[in-house]
Amino acid sequence: MVAFIVRRLMQAALVMLAVAFVAFMLFQYVGDPVLQILGQDATPEEVARVRAELGLDQPFVVQFAHFVGQALQGNFGVSLRQGAPVAQLIAERLPATLELALVAAALALVVGIPMGVYAALKRGTWLAQLFMTLSLLGVSLPTFLIGIVLILVFAVQLGWLPSFGRGEVVQLGWFSSGLLAPGGWRHLVLPALTLAMFQLALIMRLVRAEMLEVLRTDYIKFARARGLTDRAIHFGHALKNTLVPVITITGLQLGGLIAFAIITETVFQWPGMGLLFIQAVTFADIPVMAAYLCLIALIFVVINLIVDLLYFAVDPRLRVERAGGH
Repeated sequence: MVAFIVRRLMQAALVMLAVAFVAFMLFQYVGDPVLQILGQDATPEEVARVRAELGLDQPFVVQFAHFVGQALQGNFGVSLRQGAPVAQLIAERLPATLELALVAAALALVVGIPMGVYAALKRGTWLAQLFMTLSLLGVSLPTFLIGIVLILVFAVQLGWLPSFGRGEVVQLGWFSSGLLAPGGWRHLVLPALTLAMFQLALIMRLVRAEMLEVLRTDYIKFARARGLTDRAIHFGHALKNTLVPVITITGLQLGGLIAFAIITETVFQWPGMGLLFIQAVTFADIPVMAAYLCLIALIFVVINLIVDLLYFAVDPRLRVERAGGH
């Protein structure tokens, strides 16, 4: 187990180094930070002075090593658009994105798994067919269209929920939460539902397909022959083995929720990292773009490591194979 974790950590370090190289190349080939700081009317002497101050006159390898060293300390420089440290901007926006992604993931799991189990066990019924139709819509419709429809129905026509912003939040150390604030949850409902729709439909269809596959296996037939109840077979044996691929998809999708919440945050003007990244791309704010890229890669790497470890807790066959291999 220890060797497995060490090997995964080494792989993660290589991945992060490659991502850091890509982020560093943004500084080299996407615009000129010196001209962005001084303007187009800067004299050659001023340009040379600022390049020396920023270390841009040093060899490529030295610059990259300096970038990696600063990134390990969480220092990505100063935003070219806002003039504030990038780490500070990320820290201010990260709680909003994490809260949105976690609520969306919880909603997708809590609703998607029971719907998938029901669609597998009661296939052919009108409710199961309705679930499959809704899941097809959830997979097919683009996120921005779902968000616009929800705003039109629940914010404009019915007036039940707000259509933009995060509302009032409660500060818990560095983390801020709208769920604990009076009325803050109302601002979270529509963006969380929009972001969760695709994941919910995907999880539901995956659980249904895996459940049907597991129910055809020999050990399920043997369990029926032993006289076990349907409840014990469905939830004690079939569902547990169905959760292995669900963990994989859920883990990767959680990283995707954080990374690709850009569209949802833009539609609802949610003050998270996605909206910050869109603004950075618009104004060619390279330090913010580089920091966002490295942070998202780190989140994916950590989630993948956690998913690999959860395999051992869910599927005993993996523990047996690992022990046999050693």
